[in-house]
Amino acid sequence: MNIAENLQRIKQELPSTVGLVAVSKFHPSEAVSKAYEAGQRIFGESRPQELFQKVSQLPKDIRWHFIGHLQTNKLKFVVPYVELIHSVDSLRLLEAIARYCEVHQLTVDVLLEVFIACEETKSGFTVEEAESLLMSDLLPICGERVRIRGLMGMASLTDDQEQIRNEFKRLTALFDRVQQHLVQHPSPVLAAFDIRSFGMSSDYRIAIEEGATYVRIGTDIFGPREY
Repeated sequence: MNIAENLQRIKQELPSTVGLVAVSKFHPSEAVSKAYEAGQRIFGESRPQELFQKVSQLPKDIRWHFIGHLQTNKLKFVVPYVELIHSVDSLRLLEAIARYCEVHQLTVDVLLEVFIACEETKSGFTVEEAESLLMSDLLPICGERVRIRGLMGMASLTDDQEQIRNEFKRLTALFDRVQQHLVQHPSPVLAAFDIRSFGMSSDYRIAIEEGATYVRIGTDIFGPREY
């Protein structure tokens, strides 16, 4: 499988408004290097120690995104090195990131992960929980060092494209409601609320149609994962 050719094909499909996160988790640094040489700069990792290792091995201008479940005791492997955390799935984690950033004088952008699928294995805030949180006063929670840039979601693993489309629509509708709320109730924590991260190798074309601004693609670039 030719990583450079795969990247070129996918990028030709993406509108200029959609960013590509090349999901490099479980793939060796050599594979990341091939994608980097082909011009890719944004890579997504889901395991803190793997991310930490790759940061030390690969070019410094890579823009790392963290896309997996993040435990509060692993923040030191992630927060100092990433441009964006896609997967803030609980208030406890959001508060822990804010405390870490304050102690270490760091800033970070995050997305709230919203549960939109029908599978219990998926995680995240419910739509109602996320909406309630985003329409509350976030400054006491996030302080001045954490910015919530938008929403992330994962659709159900199904061949039913209409179901996938409807799940993405739920996320976009929530995003739109929050933006409308911000017109009358601006918040420094949400001053750059502009990211919708959804769509993977199996459903990114639907995601683009439904308003994603980032798609997270791994298999279609790197091939099957190496465990």
